[in-house]
Amino acid sequence: MKFIATKELGRLCKWLRIMGYDTSYFPEAERRELVIKSLREDRIILTRDSGMSVYSGIRLFHVKSDFVEEQVKQAVEGLGIKVEQDRLFTVCVICNAPLKKVAKKSVEGKVPHYVYETQNSFMQCGICGRIYWQGTHWNMVREFVDRMGL
Repeated sequence: MKFIATKELGRLCKWLRIMGYDTSYFPEAERRELVIKSLREDRIILTRDSGMSVYSGIRLFHVKSDFVEEQVKQAVEGLGIKVEQDRLFTVCVICNAPLKKVAKKSVEGKVPHYVYETQNSFMQCGICGRIYWQGTHWNMVREFVDRMGL
């Protein structure tokens, strides 16, 4: 399942990426551009914009809440999204590309020294080059998911 989020859902986009879902986000794009992209790439449009419903032939999911926790919960329940531990942090939150495991030696000097010394597993985005590791943000994500009862 792939998504495209409209400009008002940037935080939801980030959370879907954290959960491992391919979610495009173009905050400057016009409605028409998003519709075309969603059709070409077989993506579900996530929006708070009720005006998007005028387009026919698209898959559209209307997000009702202004609050990101409620948005995530609504998307999970309404779209049948699964929150699976092995999918967390498999997609770059910046550019939406899949992350790849990289050897520890390859990140030496590219991450803080303490991180390099205390972590053994690293992931890297092949497009933007951002490096990820299992830091304190993993626990925050798990708490966020648990708090929503997912």
